[in-house]
Amino acid sequence: MKISKEAKVGAMAIVAIVMLYFGFHILKGSDVFSRTYTYYVVYDNIDGLTASNPVLLNGLNVGRVQGIKLLQERQNTLLVTLDIQKTVALPEGTIATLADGGLLGGKVIHLVIGKSGKLLADNDTLSGMKEAGISALLQEKALPLVTHADSLVKNLDVVASGFKETGLILNQVLKNYDQAGSDVQGLLKDNRKNLLAITTNLNKLSASLVETEKELKPLLAKTGSLADSLNALRLGETVQSANKTIAELRQILANVESGKGTAGKLINDETLYNNLNRTIVSLNHLMTNLREHPKRYVHLSVFGKKDKGPAESSIDTTAVIK
Repeated sequence: MKISKEAKVGAMAIVAIVMLYFGFHILKGSDVFSRTYTYYVVYDNIDGLTASNPVLLNGLNVGRVQGIKLLQERQNTLLVTLDIQKTVALPEGTIATLADGGLLGGKVIHLVIGKSGKLLADNDTLSGMKEAGISALLQEKALPLVTHADSLVKNLDVVASGFKETGLILNQVLKNYDQAGSDVQGLLKDNRKNLLAITTNLNKLSASLVETEKELKPLLAKTGSLADSLNALRLGETVQSANKTIAELRQILANVESGKGTAGKLINDETLYNNLNRTIVSLNHLMTNLREHPKRYVHLSVFGKKDKGPAESSIDTTAVIK
């Protein structure tokens, strides 16, 4: 029996459609060669979970995510359909935990088997939970670092502002230094002749000081000779002799004050004073008598008898020394 070309083309088309169907479901993760049970899980947020992501039990792949549906009537929650192998018995209380798939990214669902003795039936709903993934942990750990980095940036901004103000001040200082340098250069330029004259005068003064030093050397030599002459005078012996003389004079004065010797007696003895006083009084009396009766002492008579006058006269006490 001869098969026509049209029949061959139709058969090949049917085979291609069947292979496309099975390939599509295999790529979706559906097990088309074995029977599975369907379970449902409701999540508030699936964090990038997609169809065909694996369902793991203790790290073993036991199923796939069949589909995801948005439930707008239930506050936009997400209904996730799971295809689990029929050989895996899920007791009541089993939890489907949504977690990260590892360092390569993606999401997986981990099954945590419940402890109830009653098994879940096909199309039952599992309890859903979310596990903090690596990104969440990194975000949690990185948040303090970000906060500190933000504070550091703010502090650096403040420091940069301070440096900016310092830069302005330094620029102003440098500008003032430039102006001062220009002023100094102008001053030197204007007074160059005076500076040259001052330098010339200083050179002359230095030369004059050298000449003066030469003239001072003989004078200093003479001063040394004078010092030697003074040393030759033996000033120490002279001073010692003067001190000895002063000591002897002190001894003499002490003897005079104590009444020793003639000078001491003249100064300290009152007997000599009294005798002298009486002598002066007698002499005064004699002079008074001579003034009143000169004829008693001087007789110049040619005729007649000498009048001797009264024998005594009153004592003149005006000359008494006290």
